Amino acid sequence: MSETEPVFWTVDELDELEFDPVLHGAVSREDLGRIRLPHGTGQAWLAGKYADVTKVTSDARFSRARLLHQDVTRLAPNPIPLNDAVGFADPPEHTKLRRAASRAFTSKQTEARRPHSEALADRLLDAMVQHGSPADLMEHYYTPFALHGMSDLMGIPEAGRAQVADWTVQIITAARSPEESERAKQEIGAYLDGLAEQRHTEPRDDLLSHLVQGEKDGELTREQLVAFAVLMQISGMNSVRFNSSTMAYILLTRPHLWQRLLDEPQLLPQAVEELLRWLPHRNATGQARIATEDVELGGVTVREGEAVHSSYLAANRDPAVFADPDELDFDRQPNPHLAFGHGPHYCVGATFARMETQTMLRALLNRLPGLRLAVPADQVPWRKGELIRGPRALPVTW
Repeated sequence: MSETEPVFWTVDELDELEFDPVLHGAVSREDLGRIRLPHGTGQAWLAGKYADVTKVTSDARFSRARLLHQDVTRLAPNPIPLNDAVGFADPPEHTKLRRAASRAFTSKQTEARRPHSEALADRLLDAMVQHGSPADLMEHYYTPFALHGMSDLMGIPEAGRAQVADWTVQIITAARSPEESERAKQEIGAYLDGLAEQRHTEPRDDLLSHLVQGEKDGELTREQLVAFAVLMQISGMNSVRFNSSTMAYILLTRPHLWQRLLDEPQLLPQAVEELLRWLPHRNATGQARIATEDVELGGVTVREGEAVHSSYLAANRDPAVFADPDELDFDRQPNPHLAFGHGPHYCVGATFARMETQTMLRALLNRLPGLRLAVPADQVPWRKGELIRGPRALPVTW
């Protein structure tokens, strides 16, 4: 590694939609920098430029599987996935593991689920309107939609969803101890393992049944099935929940953008893509990769065995790819953002997440065109020091 001192990267002080200065530095500096995060050991390179990020995430010389044998500096107390998860696999094993899940996320199946998502949004908004103004959009809309939407897809019965949500909080909260996080991962894994066993004799039209069929076909083991299901449930639920609520905050604090979507409803899918590019979805970065040989990257030589973190958020603000990257531009075309990742680990549920995000926003615009914040913008409470960014509560009136 170079002789430059690594940056100790903490995220406790970021406010609302502030773009992390460490990520800004990763885009603007000439070569890769180094970082240390609160958990794990050692230090790592940080790739932020679009070209570097897409190289790291698609080049077979950077391995996820080696994370199973090497502790790497990270934000989370423990790695989020279980050890057998697809997130720790490299091609061709990774390709085989994804195959079973991908059958549940075809464009045809996603569109078939859209009416169900629209009905869920309508029911939740009916209940919120009945509750009366003001109301908390997180409590009445985004949290239950994300929980029930992903749980329906996974095949989790309603009786178990509150417990699944509690396990998820324990896993994604950076302030929890490693022991609490690990225990919650094992408990949600055991729960989903039990549901998978039921699907062997009682298959349904849900993600767990597709994964079980993959197990029967020899595409993945039971341990891999459970790890995949845990990762999908956690990431699918919380990414949609916090991305969508952050989008609402962005629009409600920029009334001209809200009004434009009311005036041009056909613009909504394109606007969602720009919001996905721009919003600061998470703190720090996700899983690192380990170089399996010396690789030239971003003006430095990454040595075999060294860790590289890559930031999709930083790449989405790279001026070499996006003109005026800090500006929200609903007319931006093309928009090759990396909000759902890149390379073999590109989000398998991206089409489903897009559909849910569009559905929730469209329902709000159609049902509550006069929606506005019920408190000053600076009084909206935000998640601080967490793995995923977003509002803790979103008080609104109409």
